[in-house]
This record gives sequence, C-alpha cells and structure tokens, in this order.
Amino acid sequence: MSTLRYLSCFVLSLSLFACASMGGGSKTEKQQEILQMKDAVLTELFKNKPDTRSQLKSAPGYAVFSNANINLIFLAAGTGYGVVKNQRSGKQTYMNMAEGGIGLGLGVKDYRIVMVFHTVEAMDTFVNTGWTFGGNADAAAKAADKGGSIEGEAYYGDVTVYTFTESGLALQATVKGTKFWQDDELN
Repeated sequence: MSTLRYLSCFVLSLSLFACASMGGGSKTEKQQEILQMKDAVLTELFKNKPDTRSQLKSAPGYAVFSNANINLIFLAAGTGYGVVKNQRSGKQTYMNMAEGGIGLGLGVKDYRIVMVFHTVEAMDTFVNTGWTFGGNADAAAKAADKGGSIEGEAYYGDVTVYTFTESGLALQATVKGTKFWQDDELN
C-alpha cells in the first residue's frame, strides 16, 4: 500500500472518530446526551413524517442513531452511536455503529437513522447480533436549515428504516456493511 493510501486512511479514521465521538463525560452524561439526540431526531421525524408517530407507538421497539460518514473516491467509512428502546419493558440499550464500504463518491455527511422494529424477534436479533449489509446511493448538500438532501425509507423484513441528513455535502453510490453492537461502557 502506498504512503498516500496510508495517509488517506489515517486522516479518514481521525476525521470519523472526531465527528462521531461521544467526547468526555461520565456514563450518565453520555447516556443523557444520547437520549437528547434521540428525542431531537424523533421530533424531526414526526414533523416531517407525522404518520411515523403512530407507527413507533405501536411497535415493540425502535432505535435511533447519529452517524458521521466520509466517502473518499472509492472508500467509504462511518461511525456513530445510538440507543434501542424496548417499548414493552422500557429498557434502553446503548449501542455503537461502524460502517465501511466501497463505491464511487466524495463527501462528508452527518446523518440520522431511525429503525422501527415490528416484532420483538427483529429487535432482539438486532440488539444481540446487529449486522446489516446493503447498497447505498444518495446525494446531500445541507448546512443547518439550508440546502437539501434525498431522504430514505426502506423496509427490511420486520424493520422499517428512516434516514435523513443533518448536514454535509456528499454524492455517493456505495456497497457497504454496517455493524451495530452494544456499548459495554454505557449498558
């Protein structure tokens, strides 16, 4: 591997960890930050798609994640964090995520994911194994309330996934894998 490639990977890694880092603070402070992010994301989702409120209310559980993603020509990577809420028990499971892929694109974006679990089994499988794989094509040019993005809604068996861009500039078509896992520090 060339020096330029190593340098690109190093810069990419540093950028991702800086974008998606929880930062410092106690366990309780980090949990509180994630719950505040969850509430803000759900407020935005309900505002833009009012029908999702009843969908979440009737679901056994849901997950909300904040993710930072970078795509440098042929490589894509991202990291993030979030929480799964079991609506039956009230339990919150704090989780991390990482993604990597290949494809064509360029850009950086900060986006949110909301997953609605329509069965307890789908939620339990996600919490305990948490692996997904899929393609992704999107365009985003957004800063604060300015700009626009193409938002997504997808169905994977017993899970509905909503994604929307918080900010960033990206044009990408990638095939990527995403790994979600429980955060040992916060659970």
